[in-house]
Amino acid sequence: MGIIRPLDEHLANQIAAGEVVERPASVLKELIENAVDAGATRIDVSAEEGGLHLLRVADDGNGIQPDDILLAFQRHATSKISTGKDLFHIATLGFRGEALPSIAAVAKVKCVSSIDDSGLGRLLEIEGGAILANRDTNAPKGTEMVVKDLFYNTPARLKYMKTIQTELGHLSDVVYRQALARPDIAFTFSHNGNLLLRTPGTGDLRQVVAAIYGTASAKAMLEVKDESPDYTIVGLTALPIETRANRNALTVLVNGRYVRSQAVVQPLMQAYHTLLPLHRYPLTVLDLKMHPTLVDVNVHPAKLEVRFSKENELRSFVESAIKKALSSEAYIPSGAAVRTPKTNTWVQDQIRFQVPASHPPEEELAAAAQSSAAITEDISTSIFEQSTSNPFVAEQKARYEGTTSGFDNQSFSAKSGPAASSGRPNYSTERASSMPWSDKPVPEKIPEQVWERAFAQPDRKPQAPTFPELSWVGQLHGTYIVAQNPTGLYLIDQHAAHERIHYEFYYDKFGKPEEASQELLLPVTLEFAPDECSVLRGRLAAFESAGVYMEDFGGNTFIIRAVPHWFPSGDEAAIVREMAEWVILERSVDLHVLREKAAIMCSCKASIKANQALTRESGEKLLERLSACRQPFTCPHGRPIVVSFSTYELEKMFKRVTS
Repeated sequence: MGIIRPLDEHLANQIAAGEVVERPASVLKELIENAVDAGATRIDVSAEEGGLHLLRVADDGNGIQPDDILLAFQRHATSKISTGKDLFHIATLGFRGEALPSIAAVAKVKCVSSIDDSGLGRLLEIEGGAILANRDTNAPKGTEMVVKDLFYNTPARLKYMKTIQTELGHLSDVVYRQALARPDIAFTFSHNGNLLLRTPGTGDLRQVVAAIYGTASAKAMLEVKDESPDYTIVGLTALPIETRANRNALTVLVNGRYVRSQAVVQPLMQAYHTLLPLHRYPLTVLDLKMHPTLVDVNVHPAKLEVRFSKENELRSFVESAIKKALSSEAYIPSGAAVRTPKTNTWVQDQIRFQVPASHPPEEELAAAAQSSAAITEDISTSIFEQSTSNPFVAEQKARYEGTTSGFDNQSFSAKSGPAASSGRPNYSTERASSMPWSDKPVPEKIPEQVWERAFAQPDRKPQAPTFPELSWVGQLHGTYIVAQNPTGLYLIDQHAAHERIHYEFYYDKFGKPEEASQELLLPVTLEFAPDECSVLRGRLAAFESAGVYMEDFGGNTFIIRAVPHWFPSGDEAAIVREMAEWVILERSVDLHVLREKAAIMCSCKASIKANQALTRESGEKLLERLSACRQPFTCPHGRPIVVSFSTYELEKMFKRVTS
């Protein structure tokens, strides 16, 4: 007699529940998706004890036919697909017909549904897979699903449930994602009788974000909207000054379905490259629309992962769309928000930048070269030589030439002297006879229009963000440049600003390795571990793409023959070693990323450091070069360069205004 036998239906459902029903949040996800597929415009969710005691989902959708209500709880019974071809054109959230029978196998379930407004419906009760009741009842149009005592008959599963607070967190996450996916549906969510979420269901995504993450976060988000022949993307993404410590604030939707997809998250983070600090993530909601044949949603039991047919094209499209949105705004954080956390964070309106050209570039460089301060000479040669080599800077200089300044540059003057030449900060300043504050009266209350730029209209064409026109005031602790304009006070991190200038310069240079290299008079040798050497020997071509020529010198030694002539003097070996360490760690070398890494290494080592005094002339040149950068608001590591204090914020701190 054979030993193989089919499992009975009840046991098979309990095993299948292990794939579909991991925790209460898994049940809630399936029930909400069914309500969405039923065409609901309102979905009410309530839970008790983290969903383990009770989960209730009520909707006003199309309901279930009385004759179909029992079939809905049979394995793989569905109205969503009928043939194999339908698997390639899935347009619904649920389609496999395994959720309801799996849930009913490990819980006590009651389903009440009606297909019209007659007041008549059908009730079905199932406990542990056994049918207890199937009869007519009174019911409004729609469906109500009640799941009680989850895992009551599988104590081994119940044993490994987390705390009520942890399970509530997972329930909240499911409701939030579904609400973000469908802003046209009104959601309510309560736990133990306490209302946790209510969305209006107006179709405005920003209102849903405000309900979940707060009004301030919603106002500080940019609209993302783009399309290509294959894809359409809409959504919201945060300014770089609004970040989170983890990826939980990233919501990726594909045809209205929440998914976890590195094919979307990676290009999203690449678009924020050099705009975010390490291990910080933007608050983002993206909804990608595409033809169902371009995505396979049937690759994961919980349908949380998908597979794309044109993944490379999708990655490029997502990165381009996010960069387009980010390029439309200037992001200078307000320093007053740190001092007064209980007040609203005002988004300061920035003015258009116009840099006056006081003299031709040749005379400017000559004047800088004559400066006696070592730091001035460093800036005028190594930093600012890009004025002739960088087309963007040249274009900016030509554009600004002939303009005039709208304020007095002599408001404050940092005195030069022994302190400046010794590298110690000089705190001595002298007051000018006039202050370039705006003559306009300070408003009693900041108008709502200050939020206008954060609420980008769909028909608004993106414009490049502008850097404010700044006038040198002085230097704080040898680390921060103090500047001003008619709108307020600004603090600039001199090292971060110098890094950004150098980064854009070096990044352009690394793009032309054939013009970069020069042989070293005395070649440099580097030693590595034996396992590292085997990796490097196969990746020497990657170094050549960056203008570094390195050879295997035998044993564990490599010799550097040539490096780009613009490498920071004295740091050539250190930079090449850091490049080598990165190449060794990576499974495959992306030349674009190597170019980025090398540019960041060079910019960090070549930049001025903290506690290094600047003369007025070198400080003004630093500000001018920073304003000509393509992205002057963050350093290559994502840290902010500029912090602002608006005139209104200063007046409020000194109690000159009260509202």
